[in-house]
Amino acid sequence: MALVRAHGGRATPSRRVLLEVLFDAEGQLSAEELTGAVQERAPDVHISTIYRNLEDLERLGVVTHSHLGHGPSTYQLAALAHGRLICEQCGTMVEAPDDLFQDLARRAQAAFGFSINPLHFAILGRCAACTKLEA
Repeated sequence: MALVRAHGGRATPSRRVLLEVLFDAEGQLSAEELTGAVQERAPDVHISTIYRNLEDLERLGVVTHSHLGHGPSTYQLAALAHGRLICEQCGTMVEAPDDLFQDLARRAQAAFGFSINPLHFAILGRCAACTKLEA
């Protein structure tokens, strides 16, 4: 909560519960999954409150959201965010090393003057096991 306050955010009870859920999470969660987990701890917190808090926490740099393929956006603490590679065939997800995406970001900037956010999306393709099955 100190980081939230340091960026001008408020420490509301629903925001505290949401952050507790995010700290306890093992990976990213959709807004619906977050709502379920928050409502287990605080049943009166409405999904609109969750969305509002996620937007505020993202604006404050505490939370980030990603698009991991064709499903809903997922959320996690910004300090834990990494780029991901996802197999379109079996769904295997690999956390890619940051330098892989940093190089991509540098090349996009140099070649096109385009600044990308590599944590916002996943790169879809085929994992090694699925590639072998296709051969």
